[in-house]
Amino acid sequence: MEILLYLLTYAVGVLTGFMNVIGGGGSVLTLPLLTFLGLSIGMANGTNRVSILLQNIVSTYQFKKGKVHIIKTALPFAIVASFGAIAGTFFVVSINQEILKKVIGVILIIMGLFIVFEPKVWESGSNIPKKFRWTSYIAIFAIGFYGGFLQAGVGFFFIAVLTFLGGFDIVKTNAIKVLVIAAYTVFSLAIFVSKGMVNWPIGITLSLGSMTGAYFGTRFTLLKKMKWIRYVLFAAVVVSVINFFI
Repeated sequence: MEILLYLLTYAVGVLTGFMNVIGGGGSVLTLPLLTFLGLSIGMANGTNRVSILLQNIVSTYQFKKGKVHIIKTALPFAIVASFGAIAGTFFVVSINQEILKKVIGVILIIMGLFIVFEPKVWESGSNIPKKFRWTSYIAIFAIGFYGGFLQAGVGFFFIAVLTFLGGFDIVKTNAIKVLVIAAYTVFSLAIFVSKGMVNWPIGITLSLGSMTGAYFGTRFTLLKKMKWIRYVLFAAVVVSVINFFI
């Protein structure tokens, strides 16, 4: 039975790694899975960061191999988001577990509405005047705080900001997104580890799957074919909302 649970964890990791790279929302599957495996919501939140870090490292490397060069562009965003993530992580490790569970449920509802009403937000860059693009740094800090707090659905927020305020196309947006998430997750994971809130056997198993999914997700992103994924994400959000409110 234990082997089957690890296989399930790996399989979910593959799916969520793929989802996180091409859009986001993978954590709406991994968090319910980890709580199903017996982890507290706080431990699940910390354990999930192992997978998040490794899948985004893999994806960043694959984007680089695909000749998508964004390191200089992404570095300022990564620094700003990291400060936000550190603050968000310190906040979440001290919050009441039942309150956290309800907060996650509400956030997932918001993510579901976002998927339904803004399905094309990541398909093209915006034409916002450059003089207003500094506002993206404020938004990136806020997203970093949220990413440190929870992570679920953070990719959608990054996509919205980088396309609407940053003016990047889908490939560069996703490439910047995964590098920024990898950067701030280093700090976020370190805090969870220091608090003893990581289950390493489950975290590594999930990571192996998510690294595989991230590899294929990056290749798929480079093909610019992703419309169908929003249906999968919406279904995942619905299931997850039910899980966190029951």
